[in-house]
Amino acid sequence: MRISRRAFLRCCAAASASLGLGPEGLTGLAEALADPKAPSVLWLQGSGCSGCTISFLNYVAPSEPVDAADVLIKSANLLYHPTLSAGAGESVVTEIKKAGSYLLLIEGGVPTAFDGHACTPWSEGGREVTFQEAVRTLAEKARQVLCVGTCAAYGGVSAMGANPTAVKRVQDITGQATINVPGCPPHPDWIVATLAQLLQGKTVSVDGQGRPVSLFGGRRTCDDCPFHGRGEARTLGVRGQCMEALGCWGEVIATPCPTTQWNNRVSWCMAAGSPCLGCIDPTFPGATSLLRSRGPGGGRGRGGGRGRGRG
Repeated sequence: MRISRRAFLRCCAAASASLGLGPEGLTGLAEALADPKAPSVLWLQGSGCSGCTISFLNYVAPSEPVDAADVLIKSANLLYHPTLSAGAGESVVTEIKKAGSYLLLIEGGVPTAFDGHACTPWSEGGREVTFQEAVRTLAEKARQVLCVGTCAAYGGVSAMGANPTAVKRVQDITGQATINVPGCPPHPDWIVATLAQLLQGKTVSVDGQGRPVSLFGGRRTCDDCPFHGRGEARTLGVRGQCMEALGCWGEVIATPCPTTQWNNRVSWCMAAGSPCLGCIDPTFPGATSLLRSRGPGGGRGRGGGRGRGRG
C-alpha cells in the first residue's frame, strides 16, 4: 500500500493541534512537506498483543483525516507494517531492504531465547530472520527509533513473570537510546504527535525514561482528574470518586489522560471506575500487582512514595 508523505503530515498536524501543542508544535511542518528527503516509516511488531496498532487504528480527529481508515488510505507514508501492509513475502522484504532514510517504529518486546526464534517476522533466501536480528539491523540505519507501547519501551507485559522467551526492551537490543511512547496501549494521539516532530526533523525532548516531556513531563494525572479529592472509593468499579485508597498511580504518573481521554474523548480509566495502573511506567505491570496486593484501604497515602524498578 502506497500512501503519500504529504497527506500523512497533514494527519500529524491535526493530532498535534488536538493535543494542544500550539503553533510551536507545528513549526517547520511546511519545510518537512517540501523536503523530498523527509524520512519514511517502517513499523515492526514483536512480542505483544498488537494493542498498540489497534489503538492507532482507533485514531479520530475533527478534521481530515478523520479516522484511521482515512489515514491509511489517503494519508500515511507507511512503507511497511506487518498487519496493515498490502504486500507480503519477498515483495515486502525487498521494500524493507530498499528503504533508505526512515524512522523505525517498534511495537512489542524482543524475544531473545532460542536464539531469538520465538519471533521471526520474515525469511530471506529460505533463512528465518529473527525479530531480534531485524530490530538490530534496521535500527543501525534508522534516523530515529521510536518505541510504541510499554512492551517495546520497557519490556512490559511481554517480559513479566517467568518470561520464558527472555523478552527484552528494544534499547537492550540496539544499544542506543530510543524515544519511548509508552502505554498499554498508548493513546493514538501520543503516537502521531511524536511522529509529527520526528518527521519535521526536530529533536524530541525526553525525560530520564526516554518519554517525550511534551506528553509525560507535565502535571500529574491526579492534578487534572475531576475525581481527585471527591470521596474515597473502597471498591473497584465505583465511578466519580477518588481511587487513591485503591492504590491509584495518579499522584506519581504524569499523563495527559484526563484531557485527551480515550475513544474520541468518550471516557478514560478513572471515569470508568478504575484506578490508574501506571501503564507508562517502566515498572508496569508490577504496578498492577502492587495495587492488587494492597487491596481496599491500601493506597500509598498522600505524600507517600512508590519503589521504582528498572528504567
